[in-house]
Parts: sequence; structure tokens; C-alpha cells
Amino acid sequence: MSRRTPWADGLDPDAVLPEYPRPQLARDSHLNLNGWWDHALTADDRPPSSWDGRILVPFSPEAELSGVGRQLQPGEHLWYRRTVRLPEGFLVDRVLLHFGAVDQRCRVFVDGVELGAHEGGYLPFSIDVTETLADGDTHELTVDVVDPSDTSYHSRGKQSLKRGGIWYTAQSGIWQTVWMESVPALHVRGLELRPRLDDETIEVVVEASAPESADGGEPPIATVVVRADGRELARAEGPAGRPLTIPIPGARRWSPDDPFLHDVEVRLGDDLVQSYVGMRSVGVAPDAAGRPRLLLNGEPVFHAAVLDQGYWPEGLYTPPSDEAMVHDLVSMKALGFNAVRKHIKIEPLRWYHHCDRLGLLVWQDMVNGGRHYNPAVITAPVKLPVRLDDRRHHLFGRQDATGRAEFTAELEATVRLLKNSPSVVVWVPFNEGWGQFDALAAVDRVRAIDPDRIIDHASGWHDQRGGDLESLHVYFRRLKPRRRWGRDGRAVVVSEYGGYSLRLPGHEFGPREFGYRRYRSIEALTEGFARLHREEVLPAIAAGLSGVVYTQLSDVEDELNGLLTADRTVVKVDPGRVRGVLGELFAEFAAVAAPTATSEASPAPTR
Repeated sequence: MSRRTPWADGLDPDAVLPEYPRPQLARDSHLNLNGWWDHALTADDRPPSSWDGRILVPFSPEAELSGVGRQLQPGEHLWYRRTVRLPEGFLVDRVLLHFGAVDQRCRVFVDGVELGAHEGGYLPFSIDVTETLADGDTHELTVDVVDPSDTSYHSRGKQSLKRGGIWYTAQSGIWQTVWMESVPALHVRGLELRPRLDDETIEVVVEASAPESADGGEPPIATVVVRADGRELARAEGPAGRPLTIPIPGARRWSPDDPFLHDVEVRLGDDLVQSYVGMRSVGVAPDAAGRPRLLLNGEPVFHAAVLDQGYWPEGLYTPPSDEAMVHDLVSMKALGFNAVRKHIKIEPLRWYHHCDRLGLLVWQDMVNGGRHYNPAVITAPVKLPVRLDDRRHHLFGRQDATGRAEFTAELEATVRLLKNSPSVVVWVPFNEGWGQFDALAAVDRVRAIDPDRIIDHASGWHDQRGGDLESLHVYFRRLKPRRRWGRDGRAVVVSEYGGYSLRLPGHEFGPREFGYRRYRSIEALTEGFARLHREEVLPAIAAGLSGVVYTQLSDVEDELNGLLTADRTVVKVDPGRVRGVLGELFAEFAAVAAPTATSEASPAPTR
């Protein structure tokens, strides 16, 4: 059976994911720490007395590419070790050690001294290691990881220690790039970039490492320069930590058809960082017939999206290369999709960068957690019209107050992490009741941090009648328009549907086949895809349907319902016919969803 992608076979262990990992806050000081480390598994939190062998970072031990092939069990400790020495001339003032993501909890040591810790398997964190590494000597870096996986309430996504069906192989440990950078004592800690199409400006907030100047007076002054194709359009300066408004009259707008990015340069003291911004707005507003529609730059736009799990047969959560990530995105566009729903996973920041520059609208899911899920809550609604009040926490596996607080903190951190990306247009806090709770409160929290995007508060079922979308999942039944669609001011989307499967010998994971309708040839699957869209999706557009998310981009383990095989070597449908069918949807939407005179750049409505 063929399970590896082409990029895995050409992987160089000495150059694993070497690209700069943070494109919207880039410096020229970058020391990549991916590659071979030592590893050991122990029964407790005491450092190992001996090591079990090598592990290729950043692949989890469960992934084939790690070289380990071992499942970390709840209660076990996974240890990493390597030596680190700063290159000559690397140190400026401070040295920061960055981890893209470590699943699930970790402690970080240098020469046996704990310097920091982190909880949460999907978000980046950094530790100041200056005092230890500044002497130029060689030092030992050690990381201790524990991961209860799906035996606790922590966010875990679709990982399961008992994989099967729609639940995938659990993974653990370091799964995104580890790297160091050198920065001045006064440096840019973060950026907020907010395009404002209504007044043709960009609002910039520069977060400084020190909120006050060295003499304890006013905040340090930041200088921001905006360029287009190398030509300076505007510059401004002002105190760090405060909004800085930069006029960009007549700015070229970002869209999937023209994903133009304005370059942004920020200087704070001796620190210089490079970034970018896409000038665009999104929202929901009624068309000429009064039906709520999704907007991009003030104009109705139909979202034809594909569901993307972000799993790799040889790397699990971790792609084998940057080129592999790009291949998936280019494949989506080549099939005619203009959007992607990133399902139950937060990707490395380079993935969003590629969506920004290639032009894909991103629906970003939050990562689900909670205790064991009740099948009556998460499965019965596939066929039955069940809607439960998500304030009944125990029903949804959310009886742990600590777990609810942890999810809320991660929700807010995710929005802050990705809100500068122009491709991200929809936030999805909950999916199909998996660990859902207080979804209306989640809408308020997201809106307070980011008032400029659309919110799909409960994708699939258990709608609490909030957010900006009525979000349907349609499997095992026909899509039927309803007269009530849009009456509450929310746009109607089918955020999952399809899921048609096709087993291709030599490309499957194993003997099982999960899908919502089975086909036996590429021709038959293509015909089924075309019939589904022409007979069900197309007629629903005039009734108010504003977007769809087809399940799914690629096969994942038992799920053989991808448009691509898991190894990404075969497109399982006729690309030309798929593009043609999606083109019919876009044409129908353009014909029936004419904008109103007041819909220009309307923001997502506040509820």
C-alpha cells in the first residue's frame, strides 16, 4: 500500500522545515533547531538515566517520519534532548527560544534548570534563554512532555487513542518548528494590523517588549512604513501600544482573485521587523431581495470551500515540507474552490501565509476538548432534528470548570494569533456539539477581540441562534431550502456535506472505508459530485444559500472521502468537471445575489 507523500521520500533530516516560521513578524535572526534530537519515554517526571534513541523534530513519536513509531500513553513522559550553541555574532541583546506547538503540556530545561513551561497543544510560545546561552558555550536543551490525549478535558481535536472512522491516530510532543532568534532589549513583541476599507486606512498597534522608554517616561516610538510592489505608500510614527492610523487611499484590495499583499515594515528602537497586510473587509448584509449574504469588500461572494483536516500519512499533524502545504492549497484552487475550512486544528503560521498570498478564504475552527462525548448529542443529529441547550454542560462533556476556562483562554489566544491574516474570514468556535458550551458567550468573546470577522458559533447542529451564520451539516439526506432561511438576519451556509468515498487500491490506509456514499471509479465519483451540486446546491442559492464546505480535501486514514488520495498522488475526480460545476454555482450566485446600495464594506452584525 502506498501511504507516503512524495515529499516524505525526499526529506533531508538536516533541513526539516527550514523556512522562517512566522511570516508576519519576520527578522533576519533565525536559528532553526529542527532535526535529530535524543528521546526517551519514562514513567514519571524524573529525567531519564538513559536515552532510547533519536527522534526527528518536529515529527511526533507516533509519526513514521519521527523514526520512533511509539504511542505516548497517558501518564508517560516523553523527553527530548539536544545541545545548543549560539553561532558567533548571533546574540544582540536577548535570545528567545520559540516552539510552534507542543502537544500537550511541557517543561523546558537548559542544563537541567527549568526555564519555562506551557500547557495547550496547538499554540506557540517562547522562553527567554539569554542568561543561560549568552556565554557562547555549548548547553543541553531538554523538554519534558506529557499528553493525556482524549482521556482528559484538554483540547485534542480529532485525535483518539482508539482511532477509527472519523477519529484519527493520536499524536504527541513537539509537532511544529523549534527555533531561536536574537532581539534587542527593546523589540517588537507583537503586531495588530487592522485594514479599514471604510476610511481607506490601516490601523496598526505595535506591542513593545517594554511598554515604557528606558527613562521611565512615555512609551517608545514606533515607525511604520507601508509599501506596494516596493514603492512606499505611507509612513507614520507614534507611541507603541497605541493605535496608529495610516491612510492608504485607493489601496488595492485583497481577494481570492487578486490576493495582493501590502508590505509593512516596523522599526522600534534598533529592532526592525517585516510584515504584510491585506486590504479587505468581510461581513453579512442583505442582498437586493433581503436575503442575508456573505460579503467580501462590500460585495456578495459565494464561498465554495473544502474541508481540510491537515493530516499527513507519514507526519500526522506535521507536513513533511513547506511545499507539501502549498500543494494542498494549490490543489484546492485548481479544482475551483475559493475557500477552505481548516477543521479542528491550528496550522503552522506558514500555512496561513500561503493562504494569504495564494488567495483562499479561510474558515478557522477552534480545537475541541471536553470529556467523553455522548453519541445522542454528537451523532443522533445527523438524522434527527435535535437541538440542545449548550448551557447543560454535562450533556456536552463540559462538566469541568477548569476545562471550560482553558478552552476559553485558547479561543481568545487563537483569535489573537491569526487575526492579522487577511485570508481568515470566519471563526468557528464549535463543531457538531463536540465539547460545546455557552456558544453565545463565545461569540461575545470573539467579537470583543475581533469585531471585523464572521462567526459561525455552532457548526452543524445544536444551534443556539447566535453568531452570523445558520450553519447546516447535510449527510444522509437531501438539502432542502426552507422559507425561514435568513429571517433572523443570519446568512445560511452548509458547512459540511458530501463526503463521498472512493477506494483506490494502493492508496488506502487499511481495510475499512468511511464515507457517506460509496463510489467505485473516478468517473462515478465525479458524476456523483456533479449531480449533488446541480440538483441540490444550485437550486438552494436563490433561496438564500451563501456558502458550502465540501467534505473533504484528502483521504485521512479510514476516511476515503477525499478529493485527493491521502498520499496526494491521485486526484479522485475529474478536475475540469469539478471546476465547471463550481463555476455554475458562482454564476448562479452572481445572478441572484445583487448587492443593496448600503452593503458596501458592511461589518459582521453584532448580536
